[in-house]
Amino acid sequence: MAIVEGKAMWASITAPNTTYEPVYSINLVVDNATAQEFSDNGYTVKNKAVSWSDEELPTIVIKRKVTAPWGEREAPELVSTTRGEDGKWTPLNVKVGNGSDVKVQYKEWESEKNGVAYKGLELMKVQVVELIPYETEEDFDSDEDFETDEL
Repeated sequence: MAIVEGKAMWASITAPNTTYEPVYSINLVVDNATAQEFSDNGYTVKNKAVSWSDEELPTIVIKRKVTAPWGEREAPELVSTTRGEDGKWTPLNVKVGNGSDVKVQYKEWESEKNGVAYKGLELMKVQVVELIPYETEEDFDSDEDFETDEL
């Protein structure tokens, strides 16, 4: 298995994204050299909008389907950069916010169906190097006092 570094966008690691077919996934924003390497190897790289820049940046999507022929699959591991007493990475149970620095372990796969070749990247593990907390509208405290000029 290989590891790639980048910034997380739209990470669904501890709970699957169920908008369409349920999948654990991460949109990984990578540097241009990494994007070119993935593209040269036949993987899709798209320039996508990100929350920290006005520019669209090269992004690869790495995912793991929730259901498999043998049943439901577990979520990919989500770990920190510290090790426990057993020497293993300390597990995390957090939502990873956009812009978090991460390392993603993935497995390349290829298959053929009806004469058409497919290939992709399966999400195996995510290590959070620098966490940007995930925020929702519920995180906004409506009781805060704001001056009209500040809005």
